[in-house]
Amino acid sequence: MIEKDWAGGDEPREECGVMAIYAPGKDASRLAYYGLFALQHRGQESAGIAAYDGRVINSKKNLGLVSQVFSEADIESLSGCLAIGHNRYSTTGSSNVRNAQPFLIDSRHGPIALAHNGNIVNAGEIRKRLLDRGVGLTSASDTELMIMDLAGSDKKTWVSRIRAAMGSWVGAFSFVALTPEGVFAARDPWGLRPLAYGFTAEKAFVVASETCALLTLGCHEIHEIEAGQIVSCDAAGKVALASQAKGIKPKRQASCVFEFIYFSRPDSVWNGLSVHEVRRRFGAELALCSPAEADLVIPVPDSSISAAIGYSGASGIPYGEAFVKNRYIGRTFIEPTTFLRKRGVSLKFNVLHDSVKDKRIVVIDDSIVRGNTIRPLVALLRNAGAKEVHVRVASPPVRYSCMMGVDMGDRRELIANILPIGEMAKWSGADSLAYLSLESVGKAIGGIEDYCTACFSGDYPFDVSATESKERFEF
Repeated sequence: MIEKDWAGGDEPREECGVMAIYAPGKDASRLAYYGLFALQHRGQESAGIAAYDGRVINSKKNLGLVSQVFSEADIESLSGCLAIGHNRYSTTGSSNVRNAQPFLIDSRHGPIALAHNGNIVNAGEIRKRLLDRGVGLTSASDTELMIMDLAGSDKKTWVSRIRAAMGSWVGAFSFVALTPEGVFAARDPWGLRPLAYGFTAEKAFVVASETCALLTLGCHEIHEIEAGQIVSCDAAGKVALASQAKGIKPKRQASCVFEFIYFSRPDSVWNGLSVHEVRRRFGAELALCSPAEADLVIPVPDSSISAAIGYSGASGIPYGEAFVKNRYIGRTFIEPTTFLRKRGVSLKFNVLHDSVKDKRIVVIDDSIVRGNTIRPLVALLRNAGAKEVHVRVASPPVRYSCMMGVDMGDRRELIANILPIGEMAKWSGADSLAYLSLESVGKAIGGIEDYCTACFSGDYPFDVSATESKERFEF
């Protein structure tokens, strides 16, 4: 079983990463393998690849990191110029191999494999409809509901089946599909989760959750797939764009603002904006609205680095590094002993004592969710001889659960709902603590109107009252 935050983690749990590839004259699975490495930050519970070799669709998936799931022999067995891939963190369905993706079934329309990033909030309704039709389900994943919905469609083509099904799905769903006819990719009409495509110099067509994976594979002519848009590439390499059919029409766009704060890699582009640059602006806004007299600005690695650079630049306080992060300890499959559990955050972070001793420190963190990490980090700095510690958070207080594919926990677990903001500095052990305002977030991204801010504001883009625990369909 994969470890759950035993090293004191406070991060909102990652989403998922998806890939789709047409690579003429090459094995697309090899490109998918390297693309999934670039998307590993989006999910570490399981990984999978499905490829079409001209006769059948073969797949390989299992629990673990990309490097743990696939061997050279596995990649060689996944031959063919069409492939899709997936990295998973569970949002509907537990961390179990039966919930790993891609899902692969044989249907009356032929075989289809599908992988999904997001969360369908009306999954219960879809599940009941399928079960009432006599459809057998083998997992607790909403992705299986999606593939079964497509398989049971009476439409003539896969694009028309996708268009019709999307009209009944509510939630976040950036997904890729593979059939003998080609690969397909689509985003939900709210545009909650990222998805982009590009082309390599060798004429390969590549879809990925983030543009950083496209750059890793040498893509150019990179385009973000629009909300509600369907992109297809057939077995001959012909690319076509289609819009979603009539059905559910959102009142507004609602791209996830947390992609900027935490999820996306800084070298990605999201909604036309550089993630690194937006985070840098978050830090600059923090420096203007919540200044501190200090000697050094340091980030909590890694997603806070850009914001710390921005805070340093706007405040004139030198930027430095004090935390050394073990990037692998939190992803171990080996259960720690009681002694190691007590070590907590110090298993994941060490401090460069010479960098902080006798200094006034500004610590930049990207977010505080449950509050499990910030207190031990402040204590590490105090123990290393820091004279003062001022915490600055490059996002607003997280007060609401995300129902669109991010596991932030129950509202009752969120520290901003447990303690008044004015008491959090004392609770954390810091000399001061301040958050970025939602207004400042809007300034940094050029307007907040087209973004989902539900985790901060409680303003969900659709009704989420039917959404329950991610393990609600387990059996």
